[in-house]
Amino acid sequence: MTDAAWESLSNQAVAACGLVYFLALLAHLVEWASLRNVPVTAAAANASSGGVAVATGPGESVADESAARRTALFGRLGFLVTWLAVAIHFVGLLARGMAADPNRVPWGNMYEFTLTGTFVVAFLYVALRGRLKLAWMAPIVLAFVLTVLMVAVTWLYAPVAPLTEALSSYWLVIHVVSAIIATGAFTLGGITSALYLVKSRALSRQGQRTTGYVARLPKPEVLDRVSYRLHAFGFPVWTFAVLITGPIWAHQAWSSYWNWDPKEVWAFITWVVYAAYLHARTTAGWKGRNAAILALVGVATLWFNFIGINYFSTTSQHSYAGAPALVTAERSTVPSGGTAG
Repeated sequence: MTDAAWESLSNQAVAACGLVYFLALLAHLVEWASLRNVPVTAAAANASSGGVAVATGPGESVADESAARRTALFGRLGFLVTWLAVAIHFVGLLARGMAADPNRVPWGNMYEFTLTGTFVVAFLYVALRGRLKLAWMAPIVLAFVLTVLMVAVTWLYAPVAPLTEALSSYWLVIHVVSAIIATGAFTLGGITSALYLVKSRALSRQGQRTTGYVARLPKPEVLDRVSYRLHAFGFPVWTFAVLITGPIWAHQAWSSYWNWDPKEVWAFITWVVYAAYLHARTTAGWKGRNAAILALVGVATLWFNFIGINYFSTTSQHSYAGAPALVTAERSTVPSGGTAG
């Protein structure tokens, strides 16, 4: 295949995965809508342990057996279609890298970073869904991934081009893979923390409701525990990316381990926030609302660093990873010796 054919395949795969994500979202919306007016019993809610409270027979949480069957059917369908969307998403990423000459990893600009970030969020969700019982997260994750993909295709798209000299390093693979895996875990943890606040507020204002999406969310303590586990997984990976591979790569590219670059500073701020979150939980016993708010501060700094710095900073040496207009400007400033700035 020619480079143009690979690029066309990538664009078609990204469009196709967006459509399939949308179909998966519709399936899960039908799943939850089927239970909108069906009460859930306390026993079923406790038994779900983080999943969707659906009865399997008489006397369980769903009195209407047809609603139970419809819910189970669309839940399984939505999950299978989500897996299909993730597979097509991966094809889009692979084809994007194959479209470059020479072939490269698909992380050369903001569009490609965003494609990869949304892929990791979706992949971590489907991979951890059974282990952490994340069925209740499906519509939120799919809506998030679909929205960010639409933003990427509409505003961030850039034609395939060779990597800049500063990015032509094997450290790109090590650094970006670890950073994006941590970003996916922190994003899922942030979603869980937000839902914790919603669930806790609903309980304090309305008591234990028996119908609706919020009623079928896990208990606040379950949400709090899931959020902690996701952050505990992401933090050491982020530490490896920010405090180890990042400085090593910076020294290789710019002959300095630390340059007070805005993106470096914000990555460190994000690390400090999440370090404070985990430290407060383990030493001061922070749980619940305070921990959830701190986790949301962390995910806000994370995504500002991921997107905002590329648009609001005019001094960042990482501008080659920003918008298409910034990529062109950066290429004209990279010295022939292979350092940027």
